[in-house]
Amino acid sequence: MKTIEWKKGKVRMVDQTKLPAKLEFIYVKSLAQMVSAIKIMQIRGAPALGSAAAFGMVLGVSNLDVAAKKLLDSRPTAVNIKWAVERMLKIARAGKGMATPELKKLLLKEALKIAEEDVEINKSIGRNGAKVVKKGMSILTVCNAGALATVDYGTALGVIRAAHGQGKRIHVFAAETRPRLQGAKLTAWELKQEKIPFTLITDNMIGHLMQKGEIDLVVTGADRIARNGDSANKIGTYAAAVLAKEHGIPFYIAAPISTIDFNIQTGRQIVIEERPEAEVTSIGKERICPKGIKVRNPAFDVTPAKYIAGIITEMGVFRPDRIKILKA
Repeated sequence: MKTIEWKKGKVRMVDQTKLPAKLEFIYVKSLAQMVSAIKIMQIRGAPALGSAAAFGMVLGVSNLDVAAKKLLDSRPTAVNIKWAVERMLKIARAGKGMATPELKKLLLKEALKIAEEDVEINKSIGRNGAKVVKKGMSILTVCNAGALATVDYGTALGVIRAAHGQGKRIHVFAAETRPRLQGAKLTAWELKQEKIPFTLITDNMIGHLMQKGEIDLVVTGADRIARNGDSANKIGTYAAAVLAKEHGIPFYIAAPISTIDFNIQTGRQIVIEERPEAEVTSIGKERICPKGIKVRNPAFDVTPAKYIAGIITEMGVFRPDRIKILKA
């Protein structure tokens, strides 16, 4: 099942805000709908957002400059949006002078190519990452970097799927990932669908389980990776990486090369998205704290390269200080 695909002139996407209660699809027919779906996280995850941005450019073909700006402003941390928009603009420049219907066909061909490539890239990430997984390991993952965060298959969960498929008898600890609970809602749903043994834990249990020797490996996704290997991922990832370092547990990032932003030197240059206070003050429709209080809601944090054992890509597993060679 694909998270996002082109169907009869529309973009069909899994509405991730409805999971795990029900599997429901939305059909996006306009640029405005796509931008809204990205902002309210009906679609999310760096590679999936790249594909969504590509299809958004197809829908916004009548004014690509406006489409590009709206998509780039929708979620600032995920570099795959920028990567996809720039790739689509390059195609548009090659088709300069075409009538709009013909240009739309050209852009759609590229968007479909981006989606197809994503699936194969993720499978390669899975195969490469499975090499660092030993039989019987217990693996912690943070947030959701599975099929739902990509067009299909997943990055961090792609590694887990590949290792499971090789009969390595792994067990997964899925951190719930406050405040939006992507680990509890999405990762747990995916692992259950794949029949991969797992246990759901709250974010503040990670240190305890590491101290007890119950976690052997950490694999997470990323939304933007700096040239030096510093990696931005869902809030809470940095804390997990520090704890892993303290306990001698290898910590890996799994992400496509398109998530590496070679234009920035370090993670200090990564813009961190601040999301609405309501995500923190409420769970669902129930408020969980007093009214009139100060709230912070950064969606991501940055894990410095020194805490990362390796970055798993479609081209192999690289030390953070070696990823700059991938620019070529």
